[in-house]
Amino acid sequence: MRRRLHVSAFFAALLVAVTFATPVHAGPNDKGPTDKGGLEFEEGGPSTPGSKTFDRAIDLYKKHDYYSASIELKKVLDGETGDDDVHKQRAEFYMGKTLYQMGFYAGALNYFEKIADAGESHGYYGATLGWLAALSRVLPESSGILEKIGKYDPSALDQPIMDEVRDELYFLLGRHFYNHAEFDKAIELFDKVGDSSPFYAKAQFFEGVTYVRKYEGRPAGEAFKRVLQVAEDKPKQYDPAELQRYKELAILQMARVFYSTQDYDKSIRYYEKLEQSSPEWTNALFEASWAYFLKTNNPKALGNIHTLNAPYFENQFFPESVLLKSVIYYRYCQYDRALEAVAEYDQKFRPLRKNLQDVVGKYEDNAEFYDYVKKIMDNKAGLDDTTQRLVMSVLGDKSLSKTFTWVDELDKELKMLDKADKAWQTTAIAGEVNTELEVRKSLAQADAGKLAKERINRLVGELQEFGRDGIKIKIEVLNAKAGQITKAKDEKIGQGHKEDPIIVDDEHFVWKFNGEYWKDELGYYRFKVRSLCPKT
Repeated sequence: MRRRLHVSAFFAALLVAVTFATPVHAGPNDKGPTDKGGLEFEEGGPSTPGSKTFDRAIDLYKKHDYYSASIELKKVLDGETGDDDVHKQRAEFYMGKTLYQMGFYAGALNYFEKIADAGESHGYYGATLGWLAALSRVLPESSGILEKIGKYDPSALDQPIMDEVRDELYFLLGRHFYNHAEFDKAIELFDKVGDSSPFYAKAQFFEGVTYVRKYEGRPAGEAFKRVLQVAEDKPKQYDPAELQRYKELAILQMARVFYSTQDYDKSIRYYEKLEQSSPEWTNALFEASWAYFLKTNNPKALGNIHTLNAPYFENQFFPESVLLKSVIYYRYCQYDRALEAVAEYDQKFRPLRKNLQDVVGKYEDNAEFYDYVKKIMDNKAGLDDTTQRLVMSVLGDKSLSKTFTWVDELDKELKMLDKADKAWQTTAIAGEVNTELEVRKSLAQADAGKLAKERINRLVGELQEFGRDGIKIKIEVLNAKAGQITKAKDEKIGQGHKEDPIIVDDEHFVWKFNGEYWKDELGYYRFKVRSLCPKT
């Protein structure tokens, strides 16, 4: 019987949509990049005097009167003041900065995007890069911020004015090239991040992931080990929670790297380094069950599967684990139990697959589906409890979460605008910001609805494929029960097979499972499995 491991897709590519540290959100009065040097006056800036309105706008900005500054800058940009293109470029740059300081980050992005798109013909193209880095800290990746940063040549970071944000931008540009599968460029940039930088650990993590995408396990492992070393040293420049998160992710990726090279002992060692408190613990438990299975340590593999069925994890679903259980029993010639496992899958997941199809078919329009998904997230969609939990497990997808975060950010800024100074709300710039936010929100909602539908459909497809696997297992088990010889005869476990002994130390003892799960027992279950295969 052929082993089918659907998680092999991310053993080969390693999921990069992992939960990265939440960006530190700057408040409306946070300064962003330091207003000095080239970030204010870059070569190509105005060398002739501007209009009085222009000068007043710059002065108001420097005095932190951002509402008034935005009004005056808008007059310059609309051509009401007679300023030339050079001054308009500077006004455009300052408008982006002004909106950033006001907390309208999406509005600021609109202006900085225009400058980035204009390229080097814009006098503030270079200076804008630092502000795009600042926006990347407060806006999710789904805002398109990395695409704008990716317009810059890495050589632009050699300028002295980039000292403050150079390591951060090496990391962000590396992310951009990674997303576009330009792996060598990405690695080169990740490698440039200094080891004293707070971006060093995450750059090394992504360097490891990039090497995995290149199918180069050794340098991938070395990069992940550097992350673990930083986590061990706990430098002061890191947020402890963020560093702990990257440590757990690095451990999980190390386990997957060793699994992919069939070094199952080392793989298991890393899987078991994750604590039960880690959000990755159940994933590690499931993946380790495959490693134990391939080592023919099936008592531990079945014990892990048993743990995953504990009520503590009712919001997490591992349908493939049920089929793995059936394969294990098949190999021990315990055909009735193998068929019971297939029946368990059919009974639980076939109806759920139909329910998911009904959810996806509820609305064809992506924006309408987004509204429906929001009802699901608020538990107001009328779904039965199990379907609700299964859909929510899909909606926890990290890429999807970033898309919803972008909608939330736009909604937050629209509410900020509604609460802004009443007089300012009637101005041309306020109207422009409102329109920009509404348009971006509408597009983001449609994108979020589309992605949510894709994620649910993907799960439907996986459940269909698992269902087909279950049918194949059932056929092979029935053939074996009828005494027919199968191609997998050499995979059977004979009666002479000796299982790994259960070694009990001074801190543990053996306790027979009585049907009740205890939290301190999770991950420690073992099954005694007796082979019923005929002696050969």
